[in-house]
Amino acid sequence: MSEFTFPQALLEHAKRAEDKICPQFTAIDETASQNTAKILEAFHDSRVSDACFGETTGYGYNDLGREKLEQVYAQVFGAEAALVRLNFVNGTHTIASAMYACVGSGDVFLSATGGVYDTLQTVTGQKGKLGGTFADYGIGYREVPLQDGAPDLAAIRQAAADPAVKAVFIQRSRGYSTRSTLSSRQIGEICQLVKQVNPAAVTVVDNCYGEFVDLTEPTQHGADLVAGSLIKNPGGGLAPTGGYIVGRADLVERAACRLTVPGIGSECGATLGVNRSMFQGLFMAPHTVAQALKTAVFSAALLEELGFAVSPTSTEARHDIIQTMQFGRPEPLLAFCRGIQAGAPVDSFAVPEPWDMPGYDCPVVMAAGAFIQGASIELSCDAPMREPYTAFLQGGLTYEAGKLGVMVGAKRILEQQG
Repeated sequence: MSEFTFPQALLEHAKRAEDKICPQFTAIDETASQNTAKILEAFHDSRVSDACFGETTGYGYNDLGREKLEQVYAQVFGAEAALVRLNFVNGTHTIASAMYACVGSGDVFLSATGGVYDTLQTVTGQKGKLGGTFADYGIGYREVPLQDGAPDLAAIRQAAADPAVKAVFIQRSRGYSTRSTLSSRQIGEICQLVKQVNPAAVTVVDNCYGEFVDLTEPTQHGADLVAGSLIKNPGGGLAPTGGYIVGRADLVERAACRLTVPGIGSECGATLGVNRSMFQGLFMAPHTVAQALKTAVFSAALLEELGFAVSPTSTEARHDIIQTMQFGRPEPLLAFCRGIQAGAPVDSFAVPEPWDMPGYDCPVVMAAGAFIQGASIELSCDAPMREPYTAFLQGGLTYEAGKLGVMVGAKRILEQQG
């Protein structure tokens, strides 16, 4: 029997869920339309042409496509400059390069949104004795705990006022926590607060999973430096690897010097024929993000129908593409993740198992049948195997496939429950 043959009761749940979320879909489409117009305008202003899609090798000097792509990113994000490179191996690498661009020996780096994401805790020196951490360079690290799942503005004001604090970090998305994702406007409020008490401090934003969900980006609300991954939202499912950093021109160039070396900075970096995918991915990004958002909203509505707690709910405002489902026990969580894998276009035959992943403090199960390895703009679902057994769903290149994947996950839960 096909994975996509569903029991009548599940089909009825899905129909009720989809009927409920029509207003959310209309709003998502409108945001995608406006963000597409913004991107098209940037393409026009930079006079993007077929010549931008050529290949450079070696040092990558005079790469027209790379230069035009960075102009486009800077305009789209409302920034002075951009660094958009396939040389970034993942989001963590990209964000860390932005972090190191803002602090030096003797400085303090302050996280305003609780602890940094798990894989960045090795950068800040909280995990493991590894070469090249903040601790190795004499950089201090502090964090302001969340208050009731939200940034504690009073505590941030007090902590950021210390003259030793040279950079304040804001993580937009929730990571493996249950807090709410921040909107670009909320991030801007934190940036303004920091500037009031410490004008010399730089604000750095981890923007992963949030690009093009809102009509504006954090740089348009005062963030000095914003970073993210190209195999998430802005790559549109087409960029094969890489990351971006946008913001103040001096800080972007410092990040480029971290990526390469001082004296070379952003001048080098062959694009190896990937420019076309980078441009086309950005062009597709608002539409692709809309597909992922619709998949997330549908999954919330369907899991609500089945009696599970979800965040955001199917009717709440969203500022990233992540959807959480709280299962309470390991069995339904694993059943759902295995269903997501079974409904994928790639590696559908694989059975996800929890395992100890580098950078995480407990076994993690990951379901992802993606065309691009690790691309979380494609439908994927992962979860740390710890109470309250919460799964984190993201992505979906098309709503049609995303919906089917979620329904296979739901079917597996029902089968597991007997």
